[in-house]
Amino acid sequence: MMEGSVTKFFADAMLGKLARWMRTLGYDVEYDTHIEDTELIKRATAEQRLILTRDTRLIERRGARKRVFFIKSDLVGEQLRQVAGEFPPDDSLLLTRCLRCNALLKDVPKESVKAKVPPYVFQTQAEFSVCPVCQRTYWGATHRERMLEDLRKFLE
Repeated sequence: MMEGSVTKFFADAMLGKLARWMRTLGYDVEYDTHIEDTELIKRATAEQRLILTRDTRLIERRGARKRVFFIKSDLVGEQLRQVAGEFPPDDSLLLTRCLRCNALLKDVPKESVKAKVPPYVFQTQAEFSVCPVCQRTYWGATHRERMLEDLRKFLE
């Protein structure tokens, strides 16, 4: 599917945790909890995205048949392993997307986030990124290390 380019995804409403963890790995994953199947298929087709789903009825829909990847497990770690096994992640894209809205993060000068982060974070962190869409600010700290450890456990 989508040879010659990076596969983009659209996770259905049942796969929010998977979408978030995939974004952590750098995958381009759209996710909308309130989208109807017809609209999901339409958007996925227009944006050339592969639909991730556990919904067997969605798989059977004519417009989705060649654009669906069925997720076998209910467990997010197994789901992530399945996707990564079929579509290996690019290590250089790790932690480059907004976990909330999927946009690519932009590195910003430290001074530009002084009023947006707690004083301790500003004093102890050197590098910051901001989502250009939702304006969420990101930095490396213990939560980042926990996320990376969780990813290692999921993917072993």
